[in-house]
Amino acid sequence: MAASMLARRIVTALILISLVVAGAFYLSTPLLSLVFAAVVMAAGMEWTHLAGIRTATGRWLFLVMLGAALGLAAWLLSTDPGWGWRIASAAVLWWILVAIILFRYRPGRSPVPGTLAKSVFGGLVLVPAWTSLVVVHGIEGDGPALLLFLLVLTWVADSSAYFSGRRWGKTKLAPDISPGKSREGVYGALAGAAACGLFLAWWRPETGGPVLMIVFCLALTLISVVGDLFESLLKRQAGVKDSGSILPGHGGVLDRIDSLTAAAPLFLAGLLMSGL
Repeated sequence: MAASMLARRIVTALILISLVVAGAFYLSTPLLSLVFAAVVMAAGMEWTHLAGIRTATGRWLFLVMLGAALGLAAWLLSTDPGWGWRIASAAVLWWILVAIILFRYRPGRSPVPGTLAKSVFGGLVLVPAWTSLVVVHGIEGDGPALLLFLLVLTWVADSSAYFSGRRWGKTKLAPDISPGKSREGVYGALAGAAACGLFLAWWRPETGGPVLMIVFCLALTLISVVGDLFESLLKRQAGVKDSGSILPGHGGVLDRIDSLTAAAPLFLAGLLMSGL
């Protein structure tokens, strides 16, 4: 059973990677933004279940509001590209707040947000991620490659955490939120991120030196863990194991992009701070 699940994960991952690489290098930024918007809307449908929206009307209303928020973000970017920095910076602050909430979380003693609050959280998670990915892809010259690097970084961190956790995982990272995640898994993710940082410094030295790029990639990985844990908490509160079942061996769309939703804004903010 475990071998079969791993095989499904690998096959699905290879298909997704092929599609993403093709999209990053062969689609224009406007076209790719539409593809990403479709992914976000699919993730939004899954979010309605995590938020506890029970009625079809409520779910469609959430999707309409999410689509409107994406449209507003696209309009703001078209009028002033500086909105990319503003949205990304605000999102980084949001994820820092989420990290504090997760650190202080205690079952039965921490307040559980209601459906309205969780619906708002969905917009705060998904819209800045979409904005950041679109802006990164639109960076003149290296945009598609930088987008691919961010995706590879999250994949490497996720895979390193998965395999190191299975091999050496003993100490639970956040047992009240996600019992399956271990500190050893995070250490593996950080090791993979450090390797990615060295590659980034070699490939694009104008972004920063090796030490700075390693620290940058470590920060991206840590905030991606926050994104992963945040979705895990919502799933735990909703009483589900996966956000969906559309991706064989991987669960739902949200299960695949939870880390990316947190890492993308910080990645864009870091690039903008370095002057691209």
